[in-house]
Amino acid sequence: MGFPRKVDAYIMREFAGPFAFCVVGFTIILISGLLFELTDLIFVKSVPVETVGRMLLYKIPEMVVLTLPIAVLFGTLVSLGRLVQDSEMKVLRSSGLSFPRLMLPVCLLGFVVSGITYWAAEEVVPEANHKYENTLRRIVFTEGIPLIEENVFFYGGENRYFYIGEVDSETRELSHILVYELGQGAFPRLITAKRGSFVDNLWVLYDGIVQEMDEEGFVTHETRFGQMEIVTDQNADLFLGNQRTTNEMNRRELKQHIERFQRSGLRVLSFVVDYHMKLAMPMSSFIFALFAAPLTLYSRAGRSFGVAVSLAVIFMYYVGMSVARSLGVNGVLPPIVAAWLVNSLFALVGLGLLIRADRPK
Repeated sequence: MGFPRKVDAYIMREFAGPFAFCVVGFTIILISGLLFELTDLIFVKSVPVETVGRMLLYKIPEMVVLTLPIAVLFGTLVSLGRLVQDSEMKVLRSSGLSFPRLMLPVCLLGFVVSGITYWAAEEVVPEANHKYENTLRRIVFTEGIPLIEENVFFYGGENRYFYIGEVDSETRELSHILVYELGQGAFPRLITAKRGSFVDNLWVLYDGIVQEMDEEGFVTHETRFGQMEIVTDQNADLFLGNQRTTNEMNRRELKQHIERFQRSGLRVLSFVVDYHMKLAMPMSSFIFALFAAPLTLYSRAGRSFGVAVSLAVIFMYYVGMSVARSLGVNGVLPPIVAAWLVNSLFALVGLGLLIRADRPK
């Protein structure tokens, strides 16, 4: 029993070095890219250095979360690839340990990193992104840009929620407006409008429909209107603070908005796909470990193999996720299938390589 545990500890130490190097290296690269963009705020818009520094700190959690799966992939390829190149893997396997047993610690580390990534993506990243976006919104708002952003949710007071589909920055006209007002019943009062505007505390909606629903979710009354005015008791600062994109919400918050839309009979495929992806993306660390570990058996170039394959896998994975999301948003694939399709393909390939690993050649 002592021998396998010593081997596990040895493989974990081998994994830790390239993993930590990748986390630090990629995070610094991402921070440098963002800092290059934020520098314009200092020199062009005269934003205080302290404010820009605070914005940079707000984005670090998201950058680390993006880096962790890549670091697992890189750590797996480099650590196990070195063991293969130096024939240590051959010696360990000849001692009676199967390859699936040898890659177990790496897969367990990948699973642990997935858990940490999911926790951070749910509890830390949304709030940090919200603070970053609010700071940026206040900077942009001082230039006279429309207060309301497009494709965001926000609470408008008095149990009233807003969603704006599009914003014309030149005319300041809003399009595809949805307002749902929560009452005593299970279903909200739904107001939809093709266009509208917002000035101070006054919403003016044009060409819309008001729907009342019963306790079972059926529309009991529908009224069309040419113009409707809604007066809110919130000022600009509160509206800025209440706006949230899907990147500023965790799964629980996003699910609440989705359920309100769906109870109103609206299709919100993009938000449903994003909801499932908030779980699928953190699992990529475990998927990468499962996929990359048996791939190292084909390594003959050590670290250069790890770097080259890491770049290729990252490119294929994230392009695949983008395509799958597009298919889900457009209704070609069910949302949950679109979110998990790429993970499933990589996992199947990894399992296939793993099954072949100990077969006689």
